[in-house]
Amino acid sequence: MAAAIKAINAKIRSNKVLDYVCSTHFWGPVSNFGIPIAAVMDTQKDPEIISGPMTAALVVYAATFMRYSLAVTPKNYLLFACHLTNFGAQTTQGYRYLSYWNWGGREAQLAEKAKQGALAAEA
Repeated sequence: MAAAIKAINAKIRSNKVLDYVCSTHFWGPVSNFGIPIAAVMDTQKDPEIISGPMTAALVVYAATFMRYSLAVTPKNYLLFACHLTNFGAQTTQGYRYLSYWNWGGREAQLAEKAKQGALAAEA
């Protein structure tokens, strides 16, 4: 049994693609892509539910680890792409948060709802 496992491992390691797919340089970024995917999907939701402190923490996290993904040997471009996507998505969420809570977006949304309510009441 041990010889069979050793033979399978040697076969995987001899193929560059399989060796990469069976490494942490592949599975780490793949599993980490859940964060930016969730952030991109959240851009369609109401900005009232965005957590400003968490978004700021994720922006710093993504920016920091973008740097470290290129500092390791060999460079992990898939992890860099993951953190770059996360940085962009979290920056978008941060803008939406600031726009809603600090730059008058909430007031504009409430005024629009009041206007629609008044029109519905007239009809």
